[in-house]
Amino acid sequence: MTSSTKSLSDALAALAEAAATAGIDADTARAEGEALAATVAEAAKGAFVDWSAQTGRPASADAFMDAASRGRRYRVAPTPTMGQLQLTRSAHAPSYAQALADVAFAATSLGEENPRTVGNAAGAAAAQLGESGGGPAPVIERQPVPDVGDEITRSLLSQLGTIQQKLAGSLDLSGLQTPEVPTQTTPDPVQAAPAEPAPPAEEPEPEPEEDPKTVEELLAELDELVGLADVKAEIHRQAAVLRVEGLRQQAGLKAPTITRHMIFNGNPGTGKTTVARLVAGIYRALGLLSKGQLVEVDRSELVAGYLGQTAMKTAEVVKSAEGGVLFIDEAYSLAGDQYGQEAVDTLVKEMEDKRDDLVVIVAGYPQPMEVFVAQNPGLASRFRTTIDFADYTDDELADIFGVMTRSAEYDVDDAVLARLAEILALVQRGPTFGNARYVRNLLEAAIGRHAWRLREIEQPTLEQLRTLVADDLEVEPLDPPVQPTDAGVVDPFDGGEETGSPEQEETA
Repeated sequence: MTSSTKSLSDALAALAEAAATAGIDADTARAEGEALAATVAEAAKGAFVDWSAQTGRPASADAFMDAASRGRRYRVAPTPTMGQLQLTRSAHAPSYAQALADVAFAATSLGEENPRTVGNAAGAAAAQLGESGGGPAPVIERQPVPDVGDEITRSLLSQLGTIQQKLAGSLDLSGLQTPEVPTQTTPDPVQAAPAEPAPPAEEPEPEPEEDPKTVEELLAELDELVGLADVKAEIHRQAAVLRVEGLRQQAGLKAPTITRHMIFNGNPGTGKTTVARLVAGIYRALGLLSKGQLVEVDRSELVAGYLGQTAMKTAEVVKSAEGGVLFIDEAYSLAGDQYGQEAVDTLVKEMEDKRDDLVVIVAGYPQPMEVFVAQNPGLASRFRTTIDFADYTDDELADIFGVMTRSAEYDVDDAVLARLAEILALVQRGPTFGNARYVRNLLEAAIGRHAWRLREIEQPTLEQLRTLVADDLEVEPLDPPVQPTDAGVVDPFDGGEETGSPEQEETA
């Protein structure tokens, strides 16, 4: 059976349909899909032209890159909607995850063929399909969403067919086969007996929604992460304190008002966003938040082009996070100019107005974060808890790489791991090293080279489709050099790659 990747427009339409079935706003789902597609295809020359045509938007490289920037976090973690469906254990989570994975692979057809987009798509699909949603890497195997365990391999095979088609300049690829899906055969109309009229089909009863994850389950997920010993201990302490506070209030006793907002200090790729996602779920399970979703933003999503508009834009973002956690990445970039100041002032007011059903977590480098908190007296009084995220060791990065490969359904041997160790030993550790982000980039590039190696094999075996070799791994360039921002604060990742691994990496 010849298979081809569906078009992006068809994949987005299917995503909107899956969203409607799950009771999700179709425009919200489509925006997630467009951003996911842009970030998968951003390495392909001319991708913005095809992306614009497939999404029905005016051809604009700026709009494409804006969408790609927003979507980079979706290559390593579930989209906000997907995360909410997973958190509540919705019966619609598998179909929505599959629709997002289809969007990711559809995006590999945008622009000129580029092996890197295949790796991007594989990582993004794994992040959406994985039950843990691309959170920090546990040391155990990923538990796949029911019924979609082999879909990444099938989709990669389909995409490999697309690459072969482009190289051959023909759509005739009868030799390329994907796993057959059993279908009902049509009986011979001459020999078949007349069939009785089929009774009207009964509407299937909707599957019951499972109970949301408990505090114990979420803390267990936290404990499975690679490294982060001090972070885990602090989150456990926070959960215990807040639990007792709730019990005292239920018993009619006085309980001190504990500030729930937090500062996460650390370098890129150290798990800050993923831990924030678990914190959102823990707070929901404790009854401190009504929804428990994580809304992740940066300066570009809070600041508008004109004074006055920024306050409205920031207020809209906070409203979308009400009932959950608002995670502001590189929050220090809001310090030092009037636009950022307007966003901060609005944020302080909104935090006070919605203090009973909103948690704000700001993240960034330690020294710039001190500048950020000091710019408004209201911030210092609201952020009493600071958690430091240490860089990963080489052994921890190797563990993360192993979980990432299993999540994306690839196999590696000792030679691959030895090559990884050589690369990590050569890479300079400085402000441009992204920890798990760097390891994720290594894997995505390796997946692209793997697909390119197989492009002329008409019938690759399952083993060939799953196996990465040492030559697939090459040293990845570090992010751009440190540049000062307009606010005078060092921002080493302005405009750079977003985050690190489909499993243990985050956008902070």
